[in-house]
Amino acid sequence: MDTRRLQYHYELARMGSMRAVADVLGTTTSTVSQQIAQLSRETGARLLEPDGRGVRLTPAGRRLAEHARTILGAIDAATLDLDPAAEPSGTLRVAGFATAIRTTLMPIIKELAVDHPAVGIVVFEHEPAEALAQLAVDDIDLALTYDYNLAPDSVGPGVETLELWSTPWGLGVPNGDAERFAGGPGAADVFSAFRDRDWIGNSRNIADETVLRLLSSMAGFAPAMRHQADSLDLVEDLVLAGLGVGLLPENRPGKEGITILPLKNPGLRLRAFARTRAGRSAWPALALVLGRMNQCR
Repeated sequence: MDTRRLQYHYELARMGSMRAVADVLGTTTSTVSQQIAQLSRETGARLLEPDGRGVRLTPAGRRLAEHARTILGAIDAATLDLDPAAEPSGTLRVAGFATAIRTTLMPIIKELAVDHPAVGIVVFEHEPAEALAQLAVDDIDLALTYDYNLAPDSVGPGVETLELWSTPWGLGVPNGDAERFAGGPGAADVFSAFRDRDWIGNSRNIADETVLRLLSSMAGFAPAMRHQADSLDLVEDLVLAGLGVGLLPENRPGKEGITILPLKNPGLRLRAFARTRAGRSAWPALALVLGRMNQCR
């Protein structure tokens, strides 16, 4: 089988339409169709069947797509491993959330500028779903993502993961409310005390709202999700203005007027990850950065 044709087939399985595959691979839908038809002849199996105005994979096509994922990942790994001792060089494209970029990536960028000047890093600030979407189509080499232990992220096949760090999160409320809070020690007790307040979610990541709704359900109510903010500074401003309460990291530098109430039983932790496409982590430039991140965990 021609591995280039396997690439067309795998991308079709992942993206669902020949037009999307053509756009990603920089070709035409006619070429995609022809290549997969030739692959079908090579394998002697029917790989596609009509589905309305489009096509879908047959059971044999789905099985071949799973093999293709493994084969293509192995080819990438083999190519990168041909000279594992090569001096790291090239441009590494990284997309991730702001905290991980600042705390984990920026120190490495400063170090590489001195020790490995042939390695360049391009940074894009994105929430996890956005970064993973770019990783899937090979627009970036490394995604820095997060999830919560109470709302685990579902990452599909073909992705390698390095866990970086985790930090506890609590509920940010005005100082006056915190002083009057006399509830129990559990997360449900904390949430129950603020059941009548408006709540602040995240404008770019549904995981925050998932956690808020989960813990609120444990306290027996549905939160009034009134505001959405991606910036933690803006969350704090909304809390200070009395417009709502929202999740904040417990280790965030204190801001006058705000108390972060710890959440226990269950506890809430944000978990940060470095994610790459399978088979790519052996590329010397990427391996260098991942190695530095692993050392700093």
